[in-house]
Amino acid sequence: MKRFLVDLKRMRRGPWEMIATILIGIGVVMLMQPFSLFAYTYSFLVTLVGTAMFLIVSHFPR
Repeated sequence: MKRFLVDLKRMRRGPWEMIATILIGIGVVMLMQPFSLFAYTYSFLVTLVGTAMFLIVSHFPR
């Protein structure tokens, strides 16, 4: 866990890509669930932020 936080602070690609991927996954789950209109409303925004973050983070150093 400490290594993960150190790599986040150093702007390394691995941990940031994992966070972006998790955001994309959360956005997709929010889009497909039938219970909450709030979650459905913000699902596209969460997916878009995760995708943009993944594109930016892919240029970080390993």
